[in-house]
Amino acid sequence: MPRSGPLVSRRRLLQATGGAVLAGTVGTGVWAWLSPDGTRPAPPARSQESAEDPAEQVFLHVIAHPDDGLFFMNPGLAQAIRSGARTVTVCLTGGESDGRNAPRRSTLHDRVVPDRSAFARARVNGLLAAHAQMATGDEESVWDAEARTLLSGLQVEVQTLRAAPQHQLVFVELVEARAVYLPRATSLRGLWLGVIDALPTLRPEGSPVQRQFRYTRDQVTDTLAEVLDWVRPTVVRTLDPNAVHSDKPQLPTLDPRLAGLRYFDHQDHTASAHFTQAALARYWGRGAPAPTIVENYLGYELGVLPNDLDLSTARRKAGTLNIYGWVDRRPCADPAGCGDRKVGGTALNGSPRNWTRSTRLRAPGSNAWVRPARDGRLTAFAVLGGAAYCWAETAPGSGRFGAPALVGGESLESQIHVVRHPDGTLQLFASRTVLPGPDTEHHRELVTARQTGTGRGGVPAFGDWASLGSPEPDPVRSLEVGYPAAVAAPDGTVHVFVRTWDGGIGHRGGPDGAQWSPWDRLEGPAGVGTLTASPQVVDGIDACVDTGGLIHLVAPSVRTVQHWVSKEPGGTPRPGAATGLPEPGGPVSVVPLAGGMVRIAYRQSMTARVLIAERRRALGTWRVSGQCERAGGYGRVALAPAGRGDRMVLAARDDAGDVRVAMAQAAPKPWQRCALAHSAAAGVAQDTAGRAVLVALGNDGRLYTARQQKAGQTAPFLAWRAAGTA
Repeated sequence: MPRSGPLVSRRRLLQATGGAVLAGTVGTGVWAWLSPDGTRPAPPARSQESAEDPAEQVFLHVIAHPDDGLFFMNPGLAQAIRSGARTVTVCLTGGESDGRNAPRRSTLHDRVVPDRSAFARARVNGLLAAHAQMATGDEESVWDAEARTLLSGLQVEVQTLRAAPQHQLVFVELVEARAVYLPRATSLRGLWLGVIDALPTLRPEGSPVQRQFRYTRDQVTDTLAEVLDWVRPTVVRTLDPNAVHSDKPQLPTLDPRLAGLRYFDHQDHTASAHFTQAALARYWGRGAPAPTIVENYLGYELGVLPNDLDLSTARRKAGTLNIYGWVDRRPCADPAGCGDRKVGGTALNGSPRNWTRSTRLRAPGSNAWVRPARDGRLTAFAVLGGAAYCWAETAPGSGRFGAPALVGGESLESQIHVVRHPDGTLQLFASRTVLPGPDTEHHRELVTARQTGTGRGGVPAFGDWASLGSPEPDPVRSLEVGYPAAVAAPDGTVHVFVRTWDGGIGHRGGPDGAQWSPWDRLEGPAGVGTLTASPQVVDGIDACVDTGGLIHLVAPSVRTVQHWVSKEPGGTPRPGAATGLPEPGGPVSVVPLAGGMVRIAYRQSMTARVLIAERRRALGTWRVSGQCERAGGYGRVALAPAGRGDRMVLAARDDAGDVRVAMAQAAPKPWQRCALAHSAAAGVAQDTAGRAVLVALGNDGRLYTARQQKAGQTAPFLAWRAAGTA
């Protein structure tokens, strides 16, 4: 990337020191040790070293406002920074708000003279301090600032941490919407929708960028594409492109192009994610040097969902936000201030507390991305660079997976759900976003690809991807449709389920995964299926077929776990009896076991503790049968049968961002920690030798596998092995 001139250095604080570089330190204690809260994660019973090399991981975070990554992407953001990998964060707007650096609804707020340029600089200063703390343990560590040219005639501010120069922040400083919901033409949303031709920048006080600029829609997209080409990330993290609407009335606007629903999220968050999607499409279209993992994080919707982080993680997250909020009032050489006093010390217990106490991905992760092929060899599927890839064992039970094979697809999003037909062939299901164009409207749809044969090395071969459309024919509503879960009934009929726009469940079926019925909606349990104060069914559903051929569907909601079950083998599921289970703090995974029993695993809200619950067919009632040792973390718990009877294997992310795996029957065995920073959810399965197998997509874009030394509930897991290696 070209540079506009010589490096310009400045000291942002009165006293700054180059803190000790801890970027190369990896382990459970780093996040706790460097954070203001000293609570350490629970120690694992058994551990193994990570197989990844941080030098092969590169993270790009794209946010709308300076505090977005701290609220919505942590603890993952901090774990990436502390891993020693290269991390770059791009902040698109100045976040200047009303220009008053004072707590809202305070007497000080009314006395502060509005100065948007100064407030934008104070927020930059707070973000630099927070990132310095995460990277080095010293919030006063020095940054070097420069103005860089990304596109001809346009400059951005780039900050490089001197003690850890692999860590950089980029500030584009576009004018923000200055309102969460209120339709405003001069905004990222107005630019995305074509209401305005160009959006101006703000130029904060003290910026090395010496003038204001105006960006067209294409220039914002091209700027992000240039950053992608410069950084060449293995992981791109954005805010939520598919915000969920609220039941509040639409706000008036004179321009019909700005009219529309109100959403739980900030309009800048959504628009920034749309621009990133467009930039990724452009970047991949150029022939990107390596496929990219993409993760989208929920924003303000966290405020109406159950909290999913344990308290110790939330405290550490709040401690970083306290640095950003300038709670300690540390000496500051910048008259603009050294933090965002609107956030101040409110992160843990104030109005934004639910954002601090949660971290959720828009794509909840699939519990069915690892499945045996017809000959028994395990196959794993993931999305890289918007396309599907397959890894297959070199032979059934060999313990080695070959190199990834391209399965195709375009603009696929984040996860694959795999169905195994009764004849052993596979069918893939995914979601994709179609960006707006001259002849297309912006919408989302479900897509599928059916196995047509077997290629070299036993890798399944698939036909073309076909659209399944959406249960929401309206393009705007389709953007809120969730991620699919699917099953194949004993007669070969495939049933597909997905969260709908209004918080219910859409369903479509087809014999042998073809000749699909029209979309319809499952009957909803009481209180589910009509959006009111918050989403009713939360994305993160799963489905299975029990040993009697009955189809089960489970879904998290804002109060409990919802359950549907068919009345006859292969029938369309109907609402089951109320589960009465504790409130989930994320996705729910389900597996069939012997005797018609099904078990689920999920995280309890507020604690992140993994619960195991079971439904016995004879009684039709649910009970919590076990709970795992506390390990923190968030997201889906992977679950699969392993062994005879009711034996299982489960895996989950812990509070260090690593994988924990445990064997279980009615109650789980102790966790084994398998150190691996990974994307989305881990996967588990059983191989032809009866051994439990653990898979995860590393943040370097490679598949890693670990399997038991031998079959059995007490056998340990061997070290990680990268797919495609000897």
